[in-house]
Amino acid sequence: MAKYLLLKHYRGAPAPQNDVPMDRWTPDELTAHIQYMDDFADRLRDTGEFVDSRGLTPQGTFVRSDGVGRPPVTDGPFLETKDLIAGWMIIDVETYERALDLAAELSEAPGAGGKPIREWLELRPLLAERAPTTTE
Repeated sequence: MAKYLLLKHYRGAPAPQNDVPMDRWTPDELTAHIQYMDDFADRLRDTGEFVDSRGLTPQGTFVRSDGVGRPPVTDGPFLETKDLIAGWMIIDVETYERALDLAAELSEAPGAGGKPIREWLELRPLLAERAPTTTE
């Protein structure tokens, strides 16, 4: 089994086919989208392929160290993750091809007008949980 991260983007990815921003969806369209995501996750729980998922709020802050004893540096003149990443899901699947199939299925979540968004999802393999030692 290999774990993959599916990233949903607010922006930064190629435009989806149904390119109506979520803040212009009706409450029913938003409810249908969330229900699709929940049903998708439930099916993956049943097959043992679901690990975790979360939607993200647009609020957030970039933080880095500015040296020991100095206050952290926040937000700079760069595009921030809070502006890009809408949410994520981690799956644990047997093959890369299965990960591709699931990402394509998730891309079909409904959006404005109840039509599939067909958004681009970023599929990234996770690194191993720990690196093998030289004696393994």
